Amino acid sequence: MKKRFNLSDLDCANCAAKMENAIRKIDGVSSASVNFMTQKMTVDADDARFDEIMQQVLAICRKVEPECVIHLK
Repeated sequence: MKKRFNLSDLDCANCAAKMENAIRKIDGVSSASVNFMTQKMTVDADDARFDEIMQQVLAICRKVEPECVIHLK
């Protein structure tokens, strides 16, 4: 399942790259992209575990950029 999410308060391209690299390492993630300029994140992951994987994605993003908000809806 591939989903796109809007982000807000992502402050730097370096943080976006750190998030993207960490998300790609999660088991079940096929691909991930975090774009600083458009403030968007795309995650392609296993359908059956997508919600579980997104919890890990949220934790990674909070650790790298605590002020960043991922709009899940």
